Amino acid sequence: MGLAAASAGCINVSAPDKPIQINLNISVTQEVVYRLDGEAKSLIKENPGIF
Repeated sequence: MGLAAASAGCINVSAPDKPIQINLNISVTQEVVYRLDGEAKSLIKENPGIF
């Protein structure tokens, strides 16, 4: 019991002088895969300026 009382102490919490700065380098990559049915594919070939 005496040992527990001897190890108990004060804890001081204070705010830092400088603001906390977090640098995150995030890379987001998206891959789009599409499939066209035969009719849509031939329509695009016949009219290349449609899009």
